[in-house]
Amino acid sequence: MKLTKIAATLIALSVGASAAVTAGERYVIQVDNSKKGVVKALAKKMGGELNLDGNGFIAATFSGKDLAQVKGLLNNPHIKLVEVDQRRSLMSFSDSVGNPMTEQITPYAIDQSNVNDIAFDASASTNKKVCIIDSGLDRSNNDFDWNNIDGDSDSGTGSWDENGGPHGTHVAGTIGAADNGFGVVGMAPGIEMHIIKVFNADGWGYSSDLAHAANVCSAAGADIISMSLGGGGSNSTESNAFQSFTDAGGLVVAAAGNDGNSVRSYPAGYPSVMMVGANDANNDIADFSQFPTCTTGRGKKQKTDTSICVEIAAGGVDTLSTYPAGMATASNMTVDGTAYSSSAMENAGSIDGSVFFMDTAEATDGGANGMVCMIDRGVISFHDKVLNCENSGGIGAIIINNEPGMLYGTLGDTNATTIPAVGAAFEDRAVLIAASTADIAIGSSDYGFMSGTSMATPAVSGIAARVWSNHSECTGTEIRAALNASAMDSGANGHDVYFGHGIIDAAAADTYLTANGCAGGDNGGGGDPGTGDGLSVTETHYKQRGIKYVDLSFSGAAGNTVDIFRDGNSIGTSVSSATYTDTISSKGGGTYIYKACDTGTSTCSVDVSVTF
Repeated sequence: MKLTKIAATLIALSVGASAAVTAGERYVIQVDNSKKGVVKALAKKMGGELNLDGNGFIAATFSGKDLAQVKGLLNNPHIKLVEVDQRRSLMSFSDSVGNPMTEQITPYAIDQSNVNDIAFDASASTNKKVCIIDSGLDRSNNDFDWNNIDGDSDSGTGSWDENGGPHGTHVAGTIGAADNGFGVVGMAPGIEMHIIKVFNADGWGYSSDLAHAANVCSAAGADIISMSLGGGGSNSTESNAFQSFTDAGGLVVAAAGNDGNSVRSYPAGYPSVMMVGANDANNDIADFSQFPTCTTGRGKKQKTDTSICVEIAAGGVDTLSTYPAGMATASNMTVDGTAYSSSAMENAGSIDGSVFFMDTAEATDGGANGMVCMIDRGVISFHDKVLNCENSGGIGAIIINNEPGMLYGTLGDTNATTIPAVGAAFEDRAVLIAASTADIAIGSSDYGFMSGTSMATPAVSGIAARVWSNHSECTGTEIRAALNASAMDSGANGHDVYFGHGIIDAAAADTYLTANGCAGGDNGGGGDPGTGDGLSVTETHYKQRGIKYVDLSFSGAAGNTVDIFRDGNSIGTSVSSATYTDTISSKGGGTYIYKACDTGTSTCSVDVSVTF
């Protein structure tokens, strides 16, 4: 598969698109099993290479022949049908074709969240304004409509349009990079943005800085606050500032955090703030995405509140976006004249030459002299592989991943190599190891990759702005509810602590609001949110003579009964108006996760955690 990620010259296949019908395709030939021998002989006689012998069909490749030609060659009464054997690959999302320095790239999260299925006019008077609180937006990157951007700087951080590190510029590109034929394109290209620089190059600030920034956002006329930042511990001043912004009709979006644990980060943990988790291009949750519980208190005082945990997820792994000019490092890789995705590892430069396959490059090999080394990942370090290539006379190295996806890596802190080295995707291995020639180049770029809930957050903020601009009569709270209600259910059925309501779906949110209005309704045609409109579980737990008991009560059920689950396993069905008691005889402590679902459906409550 060509390109699942991009690094500088970046080419990829569109998700779900059928392969073009070209000469040399593999074809499926339907035939009765009893007549298969005759047809196989005919196929071979006509130049076909048999690939597969199946029940009621064979598959064969005809070099240099298109579908019409193959049908003509196989004109036999025993053949029922000849058709193209369509290629299938793992379902994921990928960045589009091109080099962002010269062509416009569509980051994978745009396709994943169906952004382009809803209209957006950057000049419309109904458009919403996004306030980004971060490290500034560097004016050196030309991929923005600067007529729609203004900003402020907190004391001591410098000018808002000079970077305090690349983070803020990267975030801004995901939200609003222009649709201009080069670079990347944002979720809401050209949207009005107000930039508040609260961080310098050290990358930190204070909760009071954020409280002040919220007020500045409001004064600047912003509708949405986007914050790819956070830390431990709540602060009432900060909380009050964001609550006031929300009460005035705005929407506040913030990152869940990148420590991969259940710690609640702030400001995302405030009820007035929409907490965002990160997923990758394969719709899997990122291993770094934090997942705080949705429950507080213990026993009869325990409460469930989905506004204090992850509400929604968006693409945030290996996200391509804008950088201050020249601050990113990017790679180009062309093999036998076709560009493939790659990731820069070390050593700027540009080389081209014949390819030599070095297996895992565990030792030097004179065959690599003057060649580009094609190397499998594994056994020894990336650095030692490249060093063995260089010591063999190799002029460049391509290391292929040994698991699905792109290989992202470096050669370590004590790099003793000098030749350009790049990583490549496992999906491209068959083509790469059979290649005759390769060109690779590593150099500076205005575009680069970052990963984190920091990258998922601007995706949600930009989508919210785009959806809201088409439903400008709604409040921020109503837009938040619509995004949650229409999200694509992912992970465990129903709401969970990792994805929240699911992966954001712009088109589904637009459909939901069109069907139900700002006030919402019963999952108005979007994705499967997996949570009932009010189905909830409350619990009381206690011990008697070493036996653990959990009393579960239910409200908001759609019917008379609910199915009850502990730790993902069904433990019974209860009348929804009754209390169900779960008895656990195992000794010692432990944590148990409960949920209830409307009987026979996947419409469930949020998870309730019980700890003894």
